[in-house]
Amino acid sequence: MLSFAIRTLSEGAVKVESDLPSDDAVWMEGDIRPVSAIHVTGRLSGAGSGRFYFSGSLKGAAAGECRRCLAPVESPVAAEAHLIYADADDENADEPDVYPLGDLGTMLDLRPALREQWLLEASVLPLCRPDCLGLCKTCGADLNAGPCDCSPRDTQ
Repeated sequence: MLSFAIRTLSEGAVKVESDLPSDDAVWMEGDIRPVSAIHVTGRLSGAGSGRFYFSGSLKGAAAGECRRCLAPVESPVAAEAHLIYADADDENADEPDVYPLGDLGTMLDLRPALREQWLLEASVLPLCRPDCLGLCKTCGADLNAGPCDCSPRDTQ
């Protein structure tokens, strides 16, 4: 579970261990998607009146294409997450690293902030391997499979 009723958080810290599915509604078109659910662990606790703090981590694998040869690639993603949530009327609510409480201050949803953390950590330009040769500029052949039939002069 990644959404919490504020009233339950006032009773004390909560251990978080849950998954954010790759097909969750939080993901937007164009996002670097996880291959499967992202595993989230951590602790959510009060941090003063109308403020909450999440400290934890997320792990998963991002789906993408090699930036050189366009082969499908899965890149591991692991990140620490330290998130602050506050009421909309909090004096620091406008800070870029402070997340708003949802549902009129009755719910705290970790999913949007975890999505943001994921996108900051996931590789935008992954490689299938460090020595990837890419595609021929002339014929488009995958040079990892061997040389193409283009003359050396044509490929430069």
